[in-house]
Amino acid sequence: MSKINRKLTIAAVLVAGAFGGAALRFAWATPGAGVMSAVLSGAVLLDEIDTKGESDTHEVEIKTRGEWEMRVVHFNIEPGGHTGWHSHPGPVFVMVTGGTMTLYQADDLDNPADYPAGTGFVEHAGRVHIARNEGDVDLELDAFLLVPQGAPLRIDEPAP
Repeated sequence: MSKINRKLTIAAVLVAGAFGGAALRFAWATPGAGVMSAVLSGAVLLDEIDTKGESDTHEVEIKTRGEWEMRVVHFNIEPGGHTGWHSHPGPVFVMVTGGTMTLYQADDLDNPADYPAGTGFVEHAGRVHIARNEGDVDLELDAFLLVPQGAPLRIDEPAP
C-alpha cells in the first residue's frame, strides 16, 4: 500500500470513528416524554456581565466573560412525563409554577429533590440531570437559560 493510500485509509477510519461515536451518543440519549415547551422570550444577546448586589443579610454576584444568549422557556410536563437525561452549557434558573418537579442528578441518584409550585433552583452548567413529574397534575415551570453565544440550550446525555 502506498503512503498516500495508507494516509487516506487512516483518515477515513478516523472520520468514520468520529461519526460513529456521535451517532452512538445520540443512540444512548434519553429523549423526554410528555413535555411541551414554548419560548416566552429570546434569544437575546448579552455582552459581558459583572454585577453585584447586597444587603445586611444577602449577597449576589453574577459575572460572565464573552457574549451570552438568554431565553425564557415555559415547560408543561404531564403526569408521568420527564425531560430525558440532559445537561446545559450554562446556568438555568428554574421556577416551578404548578405541580411538583422531582429532580434527579446523575451523580446522586439516591437523593432526588422535590420542588413544589412556588419554589425554584439554579441548575449548574454541565450537570447531568432529569426532571420528572411523579405527581398526578401537570408540572408547569419557567426556565431562564443563560448559554454562551451559539451554544445549544440543551445537551442530550445517556442515562447514568
